[in-house]
Amino acid sequence: MTDALPTLLLVTATFLLAGLVKGVIGLGLPTVAMGLLGLVMPPAQAAALLLVPSLVTNLWQLLAGPCFGALLHRLRLMMLGILAGTLAGSGLIAGHGGGAATAGLGGALILYGVVGLLAPRLRLPPRAEPWAGPLVGAATGLVTGATGVFVIPAVPYLGSLGLERDELVQALGLSFTVSTLALALGLAWHGALPAQLAGVSLLALLPALAGMALGGWLRARVRPATFRLCFFLGLLGLGAELLWRGLG
Repeated sequence: MTDALPTLLLVTATFLLAGLVKGVIGLGLPTVAMGLLGLVMPPAQAAALLLVPSLVTNLWQLLAGPCFGALLHRLRLMMLGILAGTLAGSGLIAGHGGGAATAGLGGALILYGVVGLLAPRLRLPPRAEPWAGPLVGAATGLVTGATGVFVIPAVPYLGSLGLERDELVQALGLSFTVSTLALALGLAWHGALPAQLAGVSLLALLPALAGMALGGWLRARVRPATFRLCFFLGLLGLGAELLWRGLG
């Protein structure tokens, strides 16, 4: 990150696109940002840059929902699992194993792309939540700590709980907010959150919000199913490139 102008242009374009994706389908900002930035910088730097845009946009999504207190109570064990798992796994993304972290990021994007394309209809019985929530949270945290991607297996799990649409959107906001805060703690713990990157992350908030606004406008004009198909196919290609690069 020695040349400021190209880096600033790259970050601006990345978060504009990532915000647009989130504006259209309601998620994907950290995933797109990690995938694209991971092509040109270590995953730890990419993760540090996404912290402020991810936190602000997901807090917005979380607090706009109808039942924060009830969801927090229901999902509290999952959130604790996310926190613990992220802190436990953050040594990989913050460490010197850059190739392993890049390969892990690529694998996570491929897995998310496959799950998104297959769209399995899962339904978890309520009696399983007390043990499934902490396990899913811990697994999500480990993936977050190792790759900076928050979505696997949290998104399929939350989709299997039978939540109403607004509740599901708010639950995703809660999960992503906790994941973002836990990732910030993990990066700071391992000394991978320098003040310079935190400042650039703050600047990245503006294109992310602009992208979300543009995505909201586009959502009314493009079929969400078509956009989701292109999004997940793009993740497969991006993930394959990162996996190949990390293994090489």
